[in-house]
Amino acid sequence: MRERGAGFYHGLAIAAVVIWGTTFVSTKVLLTEGLSPAAIMFLRFLIAYAVLRTVCPRNERPVRFKDELMFAAAGITGGSMYFLTENMALQITLVSNVALLLTTSPIMTVLLSRLFFRRTEPFGRPVVLGMLVALAGVALVVYNGNFILQIRPWGDLLTLTAALMWAFYNIVLKKIDRRYTTLEITRKVFFYGLATLLPVFFFTPLRLDAELLLRPAVWGNLLFLGLVASLFCFVIWNMAVKRLGTVRTNNYIYFVPLVALASSALVLHETVTVVALAGAVLILGGVYAAEKGGGTKPKNDAYDE
Repeated sequence: MRERGAGFYHGLAIAAVVIWGTTFVSTKVLLTEGLSPAAIMFLRFLIAYAVLRTVCPRNERPVRFKDELMFAAAGITGGSMYFLTENMALQITLVSNVALLLTTSPIMTVLLSRLFFRRTEPFGRPVVLGMLVALAGVALVVYNGNFILQIRPWGDLLTLTAALMWAFYNIVLKKIDRRYTTLEITRKVFFYGLATLLPVFFFTPLRLDAELLLRPAVWGNLLFLGLVASLFCFVIWNMAVKRLGTVRTNNYIYFVPLVALASSALVLHETVTVVALAGAVLILGGVYAAEKGGGTKPKNDAYDE
């Protein structure tokens, strides 16, 4: 297969974060309707996995036991643990807190990449400076002129745990992406995400009311989260990580609050202040600086599907 240019994969990463930036509202709606954090994660992954198994059935390629463990780790970090902690955090703390604290994931990814990918994930002062500038922009965008930070320790701690899980997910992804196709990896992630979530239901039983699931607000948001935000976005995000690497791809996470700001202005008619616009400029400038500071991608990290 002819390899596409890097710009195509940057576009995929941007598309993923643009969609993910709108999922806070969908999740909040489902929580308000009465679904639990575990139920939301289970249903969205079940929808995505069922569709993916249809278009990408199990192949006959033997999987090494070590690789199977890595798939399980990816399913736990990027699946069950990430979404459980994020959804639980949305029940406890403010959406703005969650949006801001999740953007620590790129910084965590940089630190973990330094530990696991010293030769294949280059970064220096420009990358770190760009990330800090983008993070400052995120703070302005999230608070949109309102600087009263409400600290809710348990919710904020859960959000930081989610950010750490996402960083680990991208690290694990780079460990297995050269031996398997994007669809194979994504299918395994959904499978282990579902499998490792099941023990949670021994403590908090899964209760699904037919009347609840038939509400347009519920099934509409579940289909969006399952087919678009999970299936489509995981596939294109994994493709981007394959080609661009963990650090460069995760820099786009900084765009999530920016998208949240724009969507809230368009859908909820919330006011966009000059402070928020200044934050948007910082985000764009910081991501651009971090991308340029990353230098040329090493050959041994090339996309190979």
